[in-house]
Amino acid sequence: MSASVDARVWTTLTGETLAEDAVEVTGPESVLPGTFRVEEAATTSIAAATLAAGELLRVRGIEPGRVSVDTRHAAASFHSEQYIRVDGEPVPFSAPLSGDYRANDGWVRLHCNYPRHVSAVCWGLGVPATRAAFEKVVAAKSKFEVESAVVGAGGAAAVLRTREEWLAHKQGQASSALPIAEIRPLGPSEPRRLFDSDRPMGGVRVLELTHVIAGPVAGRVLAAHGATVLHVGSANLPTVPPLAVDTGMGKRSAYVDLESEAGRARLRKLVARADVVLQGFRPGSLVAKGFSPEALAELHPGIVVADLSAYGWEGPWARRRGFDSLVQMASGIADEGGKAAGIDGPGPLPVQALDHATGWLTAAAIMTALRRAMTEGGSWHVRTSLAGTAHWLDSLGRKESGPTGFDGSEWLEDADGQLGRLTRVRMPGVLPGANPQWTEATHVPGSDPASWNNTGV
Repeated sequence: MSASVDARVWTTLTGETLAEDAVEVTGPESVLPGTFRVEEAATTSIAAATLAAGELLRVRGIEPGRVSVDTRHAAASFHSEQYIRVDGEPVPFSAPLSGDYRANDGWVRLHCNYPRHVSAVCWGLGVPATRAAFEKVVAAKSKFEVESAVVGAGGAAAVLRTREEWLAHKQGQASSALPIAEIRPLGPSEPRRLFDSDRPMGGVRVLELTHVIAGPVAGRVLAAHGATVLHVGSANLPTVPPLAVDTGMGKRSAYVDLESEAGRARLRKLVARADVVLQGFRPGSLVAKGFSPEALAELHPGIVVADLSAYGWEGPWARRRGFDSLVQMASGIADEGGKAAGIDGPGPLPVQALDHATGWLTAAAIMTALRRAMTEGGSWHVRTSLAGTAHWLDSLGRKESGPTGFDGSEWLEDADGQLGRLTRVRMPGVLPGANPQWTEATHVPGSDPASWNNTGV
């Protein structure tokens, strides 16, 4: 069977029917191991973002040309954090306590990539921070007891559920009922004027408040299409170094302390001049600081606000912390993967497909919302979720497992930057009218002023 894209995604994003010849797909259908159609999800989400960029070119009076995506390049892009090198060396990171633990009635995954999540496991389970201690206490408890204790302590965990168990769960039902991406109006404004540029996102200011993979990938895509992206983080919050280096391409990086009034005032100034606000922290955290989507639209009418979440914006888990690996556990993906591989326990996808696909789909939805803001006017709200992406991936059906040991080296390139010489996966998706590219390599985190220029104003 030849590789293809899922035309339903474009229709969901835009309300338009995708022409049969809109996207050229090259490469084999099956590139990665496993039976889920990760390649189709990767190719489709990359194509959707590239098509959305092309439509922005069309608004500018530039013919975009025919979009094309190679399945092998798409697969490498969805594994980009594994390819990143600085001066030829991998970026070190260790999270020895993260992993799958056997309870007395099944499996549960504990997410311990950040110190606060380790502390939550220790507090919730009453154990010291060692692998042996975690294994011992989990083995003595039921899987749901462990999940409840860790989540109740402010941590992140998920039980290994079957697909049927997830679809019977209230959150599974809520997540499955949501669209893969939602674009809804926030309020009225005059149509936005375009900054003169020959790039789709040229002159568009994107304020990015994200971490881990999905949100940063969305910002990285927008930067490659010409956006000015300012990533705002905090010196007080930990990061995963390989992810920060990999997803920081094309962006400036600043620190703002949102726990202080001075920091919140600085953020309001940034929002007032931003065209897009992209945020991927736990649902409700920015709202509690006075930055709800409605408040952002009041600060800057005509803005596009994008929210990424783990489990979706409806249901009992709408505010729950979550990550790609946890959503795979909860939604039945890891259970099916383990059974297909003939192992006793979870079998994850070969790449962080939920994160990467959600990032690309979010970028596509943002660019579609911007097109509406430019042609129709109004402020717009974009919402996506890892669980929604998981439901979509499940809907694509299954394939014969591809080869193991996929080598994506043909898609790598080198770039010099503040951190040294970076080896990275080059931007996928061909757009003849303005091919995407990053003009800068990753900056040192927090090295830029929290402003839209380099003067700090």
